[in-house]
Amino acid sequence: MSTEATTLTPAGERLLAAAADLFYRRGIRAVGVDLIADTAGTTKKTLYDRFGSKDALVVLYLRRRAEQWHGFLRAHIDPHPPGRARVLGAFDALEDWLREQYRGCAFVNAYAEVGGTDHPAVEVIRADKAWTRQLFCELAREAGAADPDALGAQLHVLYEGANVAVTAGGQADAVDVARAAAARLLGG
Repeated sequence: MSTEATTLTPAGERLLAAAADLFYRRGIRAVGVDLIADTAGTTKKTLYDRFGSKDALVVLYLRRRAEQWHGFLRAHIDPHPPGRARVLGAFDALEDWLREQYRGCAFVNAYAEVGGTDHPAVEVIRADKAWTRQLFCELAREAGAADPDALGAQLHVLYEGANVAVTAGGQADAVDVARAAAARLLGG
């Protein structure tokens, strides 16, 4: 089930919105379908009719989350000309996003709960991380890096590390530290 191909009823949209909020704030495993249905003002039957299972709802939540994040990130980096400013703009986007997303990365959080299993969300989580790594490789290519794949991988690790260090590590300046390291990798 993909958000691009899925048109939800108003009740389905309410369920997805309630699930997204609850999954992010409380965790996937801590939230049951009864609470999602109650929060959305629907029934558990409606949830199952619209999504089939809680796992399918988790997948759709993460796909929507990826679309939101990708759009937010592109809006921050696309106004910059290709090169150093665009790469560093990705770190600015992360810093702005984390001001509102107090529990950090929804994908890291979800993986902490379902990773290492055959949960269908793992594929979505890994696809988002692959998308971000590929973006950094493209940005490194645009910046004229001699080995854009290696530089992109390094930038991605800095970015992901900062994301986790801010929340799980409580390091308020982690994005600044990562941005400075990225600037050095870019030659400045």
